[in-house]
Amino acid sequence: MFHAIGITDIWQLIAATFVFLALPGPGTFCVLTCTAKHGVRGGFASMAGLMLGDIVLMFLAAIGVAALLHANPLVFRGMQYLGTAYLAYLGVRLLFARGEGGGTVVPFSNAADFRRGFLVTLINPKAIVFYMAFFPLFLDPATQQGALTFVAMGAVICCCTALYGGMLVLVGNALSRRLSQNRTIATLASRVAGIFLIGFGIKLTTQ
Repeated sequence: MFHAIGITDIWQLIAATFVFLALPGPGTFCVLTCTAKHGVRGGFASMAGLMLGDIVLMFLAAIGVAALLHANPLVFRGMQYLGTAYLAYLGVRLLFARGEGGGTVVPFSNAADFRRGFLVTLINPKAIVFYMAFFPLFLDPATQQGALTFVAMGAVICCCTALYGGMLVLVGNALSRRLSQNRTIATLASRVAGIFLIGFGIKLTTQ
């Protein structure tokens, strides 16, 4: 079904999405902080805000990718290789990171949990670059269906986010906070993610 609308390697798309979600960052820390302060309802509210922010960024990225695809398919193919190189670059950075940490939550002390999650996502402009590099890797220019294809990809990513976020709120809150404070485990997780991204980029370039 996904291949028919121009989405290739759906399981790799899902796997890569979960890897990126599991990396410590502002979004993860936002959900954990809101859950710790306001319970499960606060955690899910912040997660909803994060998802809305992701939808906005995915929409902006999809417009740019769709315009490029329509204007020059050859340039789009080159963008796929650039996207692969970008993901490999992220993998190398994770592999050789010195464990400085993933980031902290921006202290919107007077905002609701939902607004906090939304703003934490929007103030990260690198997310647009990420989606611009991420989308083309799973698109088949010959069979893609325009808006339908991007909506389907966005829906898959949102489902992954909802599943991971729900597990983070309901099960992983205390454990994740302890792991995030353990530099050895955090560094190991970073190395594993880096190796995955580098291997993922190599695999895509050989297809």
